[in-house]
Amino acid sequence: MAKLLFVLLALIPLLCSSFSPDSPSDRRILVLLDDFALKSSHSIFLNSLQSRGFDLDFKLADDPKIALQRYGQYLYDGLILFCPTIERFGGSIDAAAVLDFVDSGHDLIVAADSNASDLIREIATECGVDFDEDLSAMVVDHSGYAVSSTEGDHTLIASDDLIKSDVILGSKKIEAPVLFQGIGHSLNPSNSLVLKVLSASPTAYSANPKSKLTSPPSLTGSSISLVSVVQARNNARVLISGSLSLFSNRFFRSGVQKAGSPTKHDKSGNEQFLTELSKWVFHERGHLKAVNVQHHKAGEADEPSIYRINDDLEYSVEIYEWSGTTWEPYVANDVQVQFYMMSPYVLKTLSTDGKGRYFTSFKVPDVYGVFQFKVEYERLGYTSLSLSKQIPVRPFRHNEYERFIPTAYPYYGASFSMMAGFLIFSAVHLYNK
Repeated sequence: MAKLLFVLLALIPLLCSSFSPDSPSDRRILVLLDDFALKSSHSIFLNSLQSRGFDLDFKLADDPKIALQRYGQYLYDGLILFCPTIERFGGSIDAAAVLDFVDSGHDLIVAADSNASDLIREIATECGVDFDEDLSAMVVDHSGYAVSSTEGDHTLIASDDLIKSDVILGSKKIEAPVLFQGIGHSLNPSNSLVLKVLSASPTAYSANPKSKLTSPPSLTGSSISLVSVVQARNNARVLISGSLSLFSNRFFRSGVQKAGSPTKHDKSGNEQFLTELSKWVFHERGHLKAVNVQHHKAGEADEPSIYRINDDLEYSVEIYEWSGTTWEPYVANDVQVQFYMMSPYVLKTLSTDGKGRYFTSFKVPDVYGVFQFKVEYERLGYTSLSLSKQIPVRPFRHNEYERFIPTAYPYYGASFSMMAGFLIFSAVHLYNK
């Protein structure tokens, strides 16, 4: 009993510092390595994470003591796999455990390489990414390679085909090309959640650089993705790279000149690219939350339990974006609300005051039943919002209808004129011989 209590007390700091709605950035990250030498050869990237407040726990991928959870609670908020050659994880971790980790809303970075194991390929496939089936293949580009002192086999690529998204890669433009050397992959067409972040040029192809081509390569041109990301429906984020060297100090510090370009950069774009991309992966950017959902009749402040058909109502919600340290007002012009019963009867674009509050007003449709206020917001790079609030709508009661309807005045006049005519006709008929 005393031992169990000691373990629970040891877990309290981990649980208190983990992902929470008030601080959505991942805090504690497990880094699985093929070799501890990667800590020094990839130190710039890893130190950038630590400088931003992340607690990195380094383990060998085959360590028999590693575990992602204990007593039903996850010990980490994020996972980095810098172990492309691992055939089998140590401890209680396997491919299913990694995928369950993502299904539970946690984030993942996978770095493969030309010698990627079946285990790493399986995890990537389950995330919607298919590496080249040829185990000896690498991405080759005879036009977009990085110029070096040795001619080489043109597998060292300088790519500048980046996704155009400020929320994923930051607002500052990445001027220098990104160095890449590794394997390419394609996106599963049935998976709409995976995006290419860094693509190969139209002249690239995937093949064994040490042998002549005997058949057309399976991956060619811009369809080859070098780095991809996935944002799952539970807002977990995954980064998949075909190159472990992409994260290395050597590529971070190396100067770069793309073949055919007169411009030589003193430093590659790798550091800026991966720093900004890791901010997105670990929810330092692009994470939204919605609070203070309110609705009420126009001119009133209290939320009713039921509306009546044709009531005028007002709806509002506050949306904020996590900046990495604080919640900032989110400003957009494409947030919509639906008044929904089986299908939307009302669809309105919400106005904003620029301080995070979104609002609109509309008239309840002339249909009674059980409705929902629904906000389904999905935008590239941002976490999705799904808000729903149910409210019944009733018809008019018998004593709430208008007594005299203006459009019925002709019928009223016809009725009274008929009665008057009948009286006159009766008087004439009875008293006139």
